Amino acid sequence: MDRNLPIGLFAVLAAALVGSAWQLISRHGVTTTLGPLDIALLRYGIPALLLCPFLFGQQRVAAKAPRMALVLLVIGGGLPFGLLVLAGAQWAPASHMGIFMAGSLPLFTAIGARIHKGEKVQGVRLAGLCCIAIGMALFAVGSFQPGSLSWRGDLLFLAAAMLWAVYSLAFGHCGLTPWQGAAFVNGWSTLLLLPLLPLLWFTGTPRLLGAPWPDVALQAVGQGVVAGVLGLVAYAAAISHLGAARASLSAAAVPVLTTLGAASFMGEPITAAVLLALTLVVPGIVLASGVRIR
Repeated sequence: MDRNLPIGLFAVLAAALVGSAWQLISRHGVTTTLGPLDIALLRYGIPALLLCPFLFGQQRVAAKAPRMALVLLVIGGGLPFGLLVLAGAQWAPASHMGIFMAGSLPLFTAIGARIHKGEKVQGVRLAGLCCIAIGMALFAVGSFQPGSLSWRGDLLFLAAAMLWAVYSLAFGHCGLTPWQGAAFVNGWSTLLLLPLLPLLWFTGTPRLLGAPWPDVALQAVGQGVVAGVLGLVAYAAAISHLGAARASLSAAAVPVLTTLGAASFMGEPITAAVLLALTLVVPGIVLASGVRIR
């Protein structure tokens, strides 16, 4: 067995747990006391401070990395991605986030690999992608309710998944270690966020200043430490050891974990549409990842 496989699979599991937890606390945050920009400040500002040594110590590496790969790294895994997710979480339930983001990630990754590297998807992987597409289509139809605006969040989740696929492919060409990549993405995302902060004052007092401290603490730890540092490092490690396509296997557990978590902690119902989607999307992600354990 490839010695990279156990490490890669451990990183995949860690990324799945972090990804699901991040989705749940993001949905909780934007539907209770905080707004997307408030949470984004915690999500990127805290890890940027924590990872400063890696950011300043990796300039020689970054200087040798392709500029386009570094730009796509920040766009795909940084502030643009985060704002799309946080905005979508205001409209759609957490279960939608898990299914649409995790489910569409292998689809967008496969499309990106086809465009960038000319990789063909055949056999079992193609069958998996078809299962994902059918499952998400049926879920979109089954969960639609007249007058509901959750479709807005669903579209934003799909856009966010497309950006994350870009991040997955770009990381493989940037030449950075997982820790350096996390420092680079969070550092530049914080710089991009600074010009947007005056919007908090023009639209009213920042919620971050008036929110209950337990809510702020939850988001600071969950967004800034768990997702901002551990999540990026775990997923980058999975890419390093398994490749972008196989690292997307981490998405298989996310819809289930997020759906169960949302039902347990937020009271979101597990509908027939959700169960049908999970039945198709989760096996589809596993097949589409192409992982074979000998």
